[in-house]
Amino acid sequence: MTSMRIRFFLILSLSILVSALAIAQQTPQSLADAELPSLLAIYKDIHTHPELSGHEERTASIIAKELCAAGCQVTEHVGKYENSKLKGYGVVAVMKNGDGPTVLVRTDMDALPVEEETGLPYASKAVAKNDEGKDVHVMHACGHDAHMAAFIGTARALGKLKDQWHGTIVFVAQPAEELGTGARALLRDGLYEKFGKPDFALGFHDKADLETGRIGVTEGYTTANVDSVDVTVRGVGGHGAYPHKTKDPIVLTAEMINDWQTIASRENNPLDPIVVTVGSIHGGTKNNIIPDEVKMQLTVRTYKSETRQRVLAAIERIANGIAAAGGVPPDRAPIITVSKDQFCPATYNNPELTKRLVAVWKNSLGNENVKIVDAVMGGEDFSEYSLSDHSIPAVNFHIGAVEPVKIAEYKQAGKELPTLHSSKFAPVPEPTIRVGIIGMASAVLELMKK
Repeated sequence: MTSMRIRFFLILSLSILVSALAIAQQTPQSLADAELPSLLAIYKDIHTHPELSGHEERTASIIAKELCAAGCQVTEHVGKYENSKLKGYGVVAVMKNGDGPTVLVRTDMDALPVEEETGLPYASKAVAKNDEGKDVHVMHACGHDAHMAAFIGTARALGKLKDQWHGTIVFVAQPAEELGTGARALLRDGLYEKFGKPDFALGFHDKADLETGRIGVTEGYTTANVDSVDVTVRGVGGHGAYPHKTKDPIVLTAEMINDWQTIASRENNPLDPIVVTVGSIHGGTKNNIIPDEVKMQLTVRTYKSETRQRVLAAIERIANGIAAAGGVPPDRAPIITVSKDQFCPATYNNPELTKRLVAVWKNSLGNENVKIVDAVMGGEDFSEYSLSDHSIPAVNFHIGAVEPVKIAEYKQAGKELPTLHSSKFAPVPEPTIRVGIIGMASAVLELMKK
C-alpha cells in the first residue's frame, strides 16, 4: 500500500471518528442552541399571524410541514367538535424508533381576541372575524407561539437523538385550548384509537412571573376544574315606585351573589380551594322599571371532583332558597345551567412522574433553575389527555418567560407584571424556547431511555 493510500485511509478513519464523536456528544442543550435561529424565525412568523380558536388553519399547516421535515408521519385535520361549524385543525405526528413506551407531547396553537400593545417589531396587527361574525383583533397573548416553536425544536432534537431512546412519540398540536374544547375534540376523533394510547403525557406552558432559564412545576393538582354556569333569576316585574307589587329579581340577585360567597367561607374546607365568581350581570332597561328577570354568568373553579359537585349543587340550592324566601312562585324558580361544552377538568401532575422529571431537569438545567411553584385556579385542557381518572401519568410544566431584571424592577416599584392574556404580555423568545426544548426533550429521553 502506497503512502498516499495510507494517508487517505487515515484521514477517512479520522473523519468517521470525528463524526461519530460529534453525534455522540449531541444533547438537548446543544441541539436547542443549534436550532434556535430558525425556530426564532418560525416564532416571529406565527406571532405576526395569530389565529383564533378553531380557525388555526395556517398555523397547523406550518407545524405539519415542520414535523414532517423532522421525520414524523403526519396526520392533519384531526378533531371533531360538538359544534359542527368548527373544523378540526389538530395535527398529530408520530415518530417511531423501535419497540418501547409511547409518550404524548402536546402543544397548543390558538391565539386570543386581544389587540397587541407590546410594541414589538413583529407585533400582530391581525384582525379576524370571531364566531359571532364580528371583527376582532387577534394576538398570541398567552405564549402559544413560543410553545409551538419549542415543540418543533423538540421534534427536531429527538429526531437526531434516536440512539438515546426507543418507542413511539406522538406529537400533538392542539387547537382551541383557549375554549377548553380542543383536547376533547381530538379524543372524540379517536386520538388514542388511531395513534395509540400513551404510557405518559407531557405538556408545557410559559409562565408570566417566572424567570427565563427556569422550569417551574407543581406536584399534584396544578390547574383547576373550570365550570361556566348561567343563572336566570326570574321575578315579577313592575313599576319602580311600587316594589311591593313585584318580586324584584335584582334584589334577589344581589342576595344570591353575597350568599354564594359563603360556599367558600362557611361550607368548604379552607384547605381545599374553590372560587365562585360572577363575571356578568344583565337586568333591567330603565331607572323606574323593575324587570321580570336578571341573567348572570358565573365561573366556578375547584380541584377535586367531589368538591366540584358539591359547589355546583350549593349554587343551585342557595339560588332556589333565596327565590322561594322572596315569594317567587315555584313556576318562576331560577333557571341554572351548567355548560357541558365549556367544562375543563383539573390538571393533575402525577406525583411520582413529577419527582422523576424534577431530578432530570435539575441535572440538565441546574438545581437553582428548577422551582416547585404553587398551583393556580386557572384552567388548562391538557388535563383531558390523562383521562378523567388520571390513569395516564401526565405532567404539564411551566417555562420561565420573563427577564429576571424585569421581575426585580416591577417588584421594587410595587407593580404587577403583564399577565397571560394581557395585551402587553410577550415572552422573551430565545430563552423561553430554548428551555422548552431542553425541558421537554430531556423528559422524553428519561421516559424512553435505552
